[in-house]
Amino acid sequence: MPQLNPTPWLLIMLTSWLIFTLIVQPKLLSLTPTNTPSNKPTMTANTHPWHWPWT
Repeated sequence: MPQLNPTPWLLIMLTSWLIFTLIVQPKLLSLTPTNTPSNKPTMTANTHPWHWPWT
């Protein structure tokens, strides 16, 4: 059965992972994110109880 022969597919898989690891990944990691987090102070939540008119 030719599907169980790993010889051609192992080389293709290793080559694709090598290309991804050495070429594509450094290019993607060098990009700067467009939405950088800011150092805004956190807002305090309003914790006043709500008074329902029917209770």
